[in-house]
Amino acid sequence: MILEEARKVIRIEAEALQALADSINGEFERAVRLILATRGRVVVTGMGKSGLIGQKIASTMASTGTPAFFLHPAEGIHGDLGMIMKGDVVIAISNSGETDEVCRILPVIKRLGASLVAMSGNPNSTLAKAGDIFLDISVKEEACPLGLAPTASTTATLAMGDALAVALLLERGFSPEDFALFHPGGSLGKKLLLTVEDVMHAGDAVPVVAEDAAMHDALFVMTSKGLGVVGVTDAAGALLGVITDGDLRRALGRGVDILHLPARELMTRNPKRIGRGELAAKALQRMEQHAITSLFVFNDEGDDRPVGVVHLHDLLKVGIA
Repeated sequence: MILEEARKVIRIEAEALQALADSINGEFERAVRLILATRGRVVVTGMGKSGLIGQKIASTMASTGTPAFFLHPAEGIHGDLGMIMKGDVVIAISNSGETDEVCRILPVIKRLGASLVAMSGNPNSTLAKAGDIFLDISVKEEACPLGLAPTASTTATLAMGDALAVALLLERGFSPEDFALFHPGGSLGKKLLLTVEDVMHAGDAVPVVAEDAAMHDALFVMTSKGLGVVGVTDAAGALLGVITDGDLRRALGRGVDILHLPARELMTRNPKRIGRGELAAKALQRMEQHAITSLFVFNDEGDDRPVGVVHLHDLLKVGIA
């Protein structure tokens, strides 16, 4: 019984979304064009459940390139209407279209010189008639068996808001890099904003030895820098190869007396590398591709002198994963 009721709710809401998709018309395109053309902001308002959905719509728009914020209509009545400026676009949400707090601010919105996009399930309502543009979010039935709690109607409202936000995103040519600028603290922001230079070890922290250095010196540098790798350079400072913990284990497994060899005898030549301006996420991708844990960093492709080293642990520590 419980599972069947749950499935019924989901089916009703799915049907409401399909009906909404089928009913979208030129008014939706007009709303998108209006918002794109405005020099102001998008102000979303609504009471109760509609208000909660409105907050999400405003947040989604703001994070996808459309400046937007939520205005509580009850607070608006008591002074917060000053947040609305001439040229703004107000999206007012009310399923009935007769919500008192919303209807009371409609004349003021007009006097302030803002455009009004009405989102309602009642095309004959006060809100629908006041709007410059009307977006129909009506549903055949609520999923609530009592027909009282907003369920299918709020789902339809949320979907309409998402449709607006995505349409605006596409029309603006909003890119993943743009998205990351608004989400610097999230994992996507880190992947798209952090560069190798931001996380690499540089200066004295770079583990390097000359090619003719004794292995005990190379081991000391590898251990003291704590990165499990040491670079081997020629007289000009160009990187010839690297020695890793794995190289040492393999040599010892073959019975090689490593302490009596120069560094160049144990190094792996032509190591993988990366530019300092590359994304940190690309460094991680390269490490995973070649099953390695570190990359030496260079200024550009024509310069073989390492300026840093980035380790897998550094990438994981900052959330690049």
